[in-house]
Amino acid sequence: MTRTLDLGCGPNPKNPLNLDEIYGIDIRDDIEAKIYKADLAVEPIPFADNYFECVSAFDFIEHIPRVIYAPHRRFSFVELMNEIYRVLVPGGLFLSLTPAFPQESAWRDPTHVNIITEQTFPRYFDDQNRLAAMYGFNGYFRIEEQTWDGEHLKVAMRKLILQV
Repeated sequence: MTRTLDLGCGPNPKNPLNLDEIYGIDIRDDIEAKIYKADLAVEPIPFADNYFECVSAFDFIEHIPRVIYAPHRRFSFVELMNEIYRVLVPGGLFLSLTPAFPQESAWRDPTHVNIITEQTFPRYFDDQNRLAAMYGFNGYFRIEEQTWDGEHLKVAMRKLILQV
């Protein structure tokens, strides 16, 4: 049984890899549709470790603040990336599609608080540079694809388990 999780799914979770089971997370729940309520800026993904073969975030991560004070400083975006890594099976795929710099659509919506660039994932969350480790990132992703799809940056990253 293969499972996919769509973050910020709205009423219809996406299944980009056509896996067997589809789950979603949004700000409202619909248990019959397997959509669970969570505020991922401050709450963990409500699923077990190594549960999904795919996690997708289409037009979502730009809404997660990079830093919040609640009441202490938290790096919410880094925490979300840790959560995505945690719930993916080894070799699982994270798919992101987000309006990104320098496109005007990255800035237009006042709820876009996390502006992504072509360097965000390769420099901070990949298995080579991992600059987000200084902010608490503990995962290892291999970037398999990063391309532009109109005004959106499309990124596919695979969860790696590094042998120590």
